[in-house]
Amino acid sequence: MPVRGALLALLLSSLAAEAVAQSVVTSGAPERVAVTIYRNPDREPVEEPNLQWLGGYALVSETRTLTLPAGDSTVRFEGVAGGLIPQSAIVTGFPEGIVERNRDALLLSPGTLLAHSLGRRVHLRRTGPTGVVREHEAVISSGADGAVVLRTSEGYEALRCTGVSETLVYDEVPAGLAPTPTLSVRARAQAPVTATVTLSYLATGFDWQANYIANLSADRSRIDLFAWLTLASMDETSFPDAETQAVAGSPNYQRTDPQPREGPPLSLRCWPAATTSDIPLEVLAQEMDLRGFSGGENVVVTGSRVRSPNLQAASPITVVNVEEVALQEELGDLKLYRLPSPVTVAANSQKQVAMLVQPSVAVELVHRQVLSPGIQEPVPRAVPLFLVTRNRTAEGLGLPLPSGSIMLFEQGAGRPILIGQGALDDRAIGEDVEIQLAEAAGVRTQVRIIRQRPAWQDYELLVSNDQDRPIRFEAEFPGATAAFRPGRRLARRDGFPFWSTTVPANGTARFRYRLVIPREQRRPVRQGGS
Repeated sequence: MPVRGALLALLLSSLAAEAVAQSVVTSGAPERVAVTIYRNPDREPVEEPNLQWLGGYALVSETRTLTLPAGDSTVRFEGVAGGLIPQSAIVTGFPEGIVERNRDALLLSPGTLLAHSLGRRVHLRRTGPTGVVREHEAVISSGADGAVVLRTSEGYEALRCTGVSETLVYDEVPAGLAPTPTLSVRARAQAPVTATVTLSYLATGFDWQANYIANLSADRSRIDLFAWLTLASMDETSFPDAETQAVAGSPNYQRTDPQPREGPPLSLRCWPAATTSDIPLEVLAQEMDLRGFSGGENVVVTGSRVRSPNLQAASPITVVNVEEVALQEELGDLKLYRLPSPVTVAANSQKQVAMLVQPSVAVELVHRQVLSPGIQEPVPRAVPLFLVTRNRTAEGLGLPLPSGSIMLFEQGAGRPILIGQGALDDRAIGEDVEIQLAEAAGVRTQVRIIRQRPAWQDYELLVSNDQDRPIRFEAEFPGATAAFRPGRRLARRDGFPFWSTTVPANGTARFRYRLVIPREQRRPVRQGGS
């Protein structure tokens, strides 16, 4: 008896331990969350984020409080980002640590719901041609190869093969199917304990962009510079009241695709017994709402129509206070922009917050042409317009400038007029800022040969300005060599000569230079040539 009693006690203890080990603890949502968004490293500064396929990523850090029983438990973190990268997840705060982790890829969908309900009772709801609704109990016997076989009191039949509208109604969701993205871990505790844990992970499907707006002063010498920080998410999960940051720079990030989810639609194949002539038009229209409903074709039942992510921009902030502007902080070699108050990073959406407010920045508008010595351009050519400044306190800047697009406006006839749009690369403090904005139709250049001999050719660059104000013009000669001999001493930029002048209003400016021809390339010149 003592031996039997000991064996019985051991068996009961083993069963109790197994029951404890199989306990499931579910955390429905975080109590606090922080989202740090990194830009798509492959996107050009002037290129706006592709709202259908965001190439950036986010670091999500969640704080959750949960109670663990003694022994091993499966802890389910529901409501994580759909683009979660499982191998990046870090969980801290469990007294004994974690044993394993897993991204639960089985999402609730028509396909997974059916597959996990085989052999279970469901309600078969039929809507007849006259609109009468009837319900029958049924058991799902098979769901393979696109044919859902049901067993009812009248025998076996295939779903949606009667020619009328049929719907399956489930009493409950089978275990293991999550309505939201879920990460599960197996944790261990020596005794029941309430723990505050932190879950951090990387997730794909995010991006951000700086969008600059510059208003030009009346004398064209200064701009009022403002910038939006535009956050974008194509993830299905929303993060309400999140501490939100954006990181500028290019961390060494190896792109990783998230674990594919298993939430397929339901594909049915059927040859309806009824004909379309037996079905009222309104019922037929309801059936045809399922894509491609005809004999021998696939019917895809998804529960709702497939829609592209609704990535409409949030309403812009019209009143900006300095206190509401994102705070710039150092993050090693990177720059971090912290939003001063929590915001909601909503699913499939964009959000704009103020990032920069810099009034009265000293600038110059420069018309600049790049020329190759030895090439004629007898047809007048429009000249690109550049916005030029230095990222220094003396100019009214002196702060890191993340890459992004910029629009330049000038006041005209009582309203702002867009005069150019360009791109700004990342600029550190002290660097030159030069942004190409547009081509100025009223400023043109011509290059022609005015005299030539066997050993040299003389060129003239003609700049014309039909505007009612003087303009600054620069010509760069990046391909200049020793053969290039200007008629005056020129300054140099990036190791090559450039010519700078002021072209008067409705006037012209001329610049002449000589190009020496190498001896082996010289040819006789006919007399009288010009």
